[in-house]
Amino acid sequence: MKQFIAIVILMALAGSAALAQSSLPKSAPAPASAPKPTAAAPQVLDAAKAQGFDVKSMANSILGKLTPALGLSAVQKPGVLNAVTGFLTDKSGIMGLAKTDKAAYATKFAGLQNGLLGKLKTILSVAQYTKFLGLKPKTNDVTNVLSQLFF
Repeated sequence: MKQFIAIVILMALAGSAALAQSSLPKSAPAPASAPKPTAAAPQVLDAAKAQGFDVKSMANSILGKLTPALGLSAVQKPGVLNAVTGFLTDKSGIMGLAKTDKAAYATKFAGLQNGLLGKLKTILSVAQYTKFLGLKPKTNDVTNVLSQLFF
């Protein structure tokens, strides 16, 4: 079952990457305007939700906390939502490792988190990004949805 979920996630990511590249004009670089959130494959979201990890709901909750805390603009919101949704979708694919292989989970999570932080650096201003890092909970607090981004 875990292999099936991993395969579905990989197929969804590969499909969305191919679609994203094929929709760009050949002669012009990608627009600098806010990217539209990519829809994760329903099977991936359903599998994550079955494990008690509702990616869409969690991403919207995170955006709800970040918007007032960072003063996100209407242009920034879709980009942040897209980055967070992608991160949470990828995280849901490795969550099983947290119980079976903590070292592998930590390594993979660090890679995912670095990807998220890199995307956020391009969306947020320097001041907003610094403020975002300051929102990191001291411990993995299940009552703080932002813990999902850091732990």
